[in-house]
Amino acid sequence: MKTDTATFGAGCFWGVQSAFDDVKGVVSTTVGYTGGHSDKPTYKDVCSDATGHAEALQVVYDPTVVTYEQLLDKFWSIHDPTTPNRQGPDYGSQYRSAIFYHSPEQQAAANASKEKLEKAHRFPRPIVTEIFPAPTFWPAEEYHQKYFKKHGGGSCHI
Repeated sequence: MKTDTATFGAGCFWGVQSAFDDVKGVVSTTVGYTGGHSDKPTYKDVCSDATGHAEALQVVYDPTVVTYEQLLDKFWSIHDPTTPNRQGPDYGSQYRSAIFYHSPEQQAAANASKEKLEKAHRFPRPIVTEIFPAPTFWPAEEYHQKYFKKHGGGSCHI
């Protein structure tokens, strides 16, 4: 099986992981940190809002079962991409809305998807989602992986 990788920041990574784990064609998910300037950040470091990292989810998927565009649709549906550095009660740059692309094709798809939503006026405010090349992804501590499956709970997302 050939797989591809997608990386998204959409607020609390527990809820993002929970949402993507239910998508047919997703092979694995890992919560972590990316987009900042420090190496090997910890949750405490990232929560300080001083590392520049976003809480993010790295998704490994089978593109013969689920397309990147379908993953983008899921991304847009689970959070509010119009609130800078905030999702629900969580605030700080680590909760920003971001797409970290892994190829020129993903970049084009992400930009097209964002533009389509902007033209459709799906959201009442401008979309602030960042679209950047995927930098180093630092997996979060083990206790954050599959948090809702381990501890119960629903979702921290819309």
